[in-house]
Amino acid sequence: MSKSITINAEDILDQVKLSLKTYDIVEAIITRQVIANAVAKAGIKIETEELQEMADKYRLMHQLHSAEDTHAWMKQNNLSLDDFEELVYNHALSTKLAVHLFGDKIEPYFYEHKLDYDGVVMHEVIFDNKDLALELFYAIGEGEMSFYDVAHQYIEDKELRRKGGYRGILYRQDLKPEISAAIFAAKPPQVIKPIVTAKGVHLIFVEEIIEIQLDNWLRNKIATDLFNEWINRSLSQFKSVTNIEIVQITTQNAS
Repeated sequence: MSKSITINAEDILDQVKLSLKTYDIVEAIITRQVIANAVAKAGIKIETEELQEMADKYRLMHQLHSAEDTHAWMKQNNLSLDDFEELVYNHALSTKLAVHLFGDKIEPYFYEHKLDYDGVVMHEVIFDNKDLALELFYAIGEGEMSFYDVAHQYIEDKELRRKGGYRGILYRQDLKPEISAAIFAAKPPQVIKPIVTAKGVHLIFVEEIIEIQLDNWLRNKIATDLFNEWINRSLSQFKSVTNIEIVQITTQNAS
């Protein structure tokens, strides 16, 4: 025999408080209002074609490849069709606002910060013992073993070990300064001398240095980065608000 539980808006609000999520929710609400005010000031409108294009991108972003996938996702997140359309519409507004605010700033920003976007294809093993890392570094240099041998023997994480310590493509801004300096001074393919950080002793194989180009993906990333910085600056004026009082909740209990 199945059992049912009725959850109303007040239950959800109580759980938000008990989960210590009130500030996060309030910050999200303020962010939405900041964006809405900027959109109104700029006179930004979303055309039907733009909304449909954004809906397609939104479904792709959430891996909703069919109508059935979309309906299941909406049900899981307790969203109505109107809610979904509002999500897409707000996302479209944010995207268009970012272009409006920063479209002409992307290229200058890229050339000013180009080095930050250079990438590296790298593999990494992290040790606790510097002497061991140095010993293995010299062994690789002498051809006594390969970096893959070291990764296969000393990496505990099963998936990472299978990939030979492969970290994917990382960017200069993703790396600690002491690591990025050594990596981008390397001449790939090269294993660089172990580097000590608070995390441990890093033995790194630099497979390839990628000098990134200003393509559509990077344009979107820079626009997003600039937009997020603008949002954070806009939010900072509200940081002095330490007490939040929710005056009234109107609830409609499920029958």
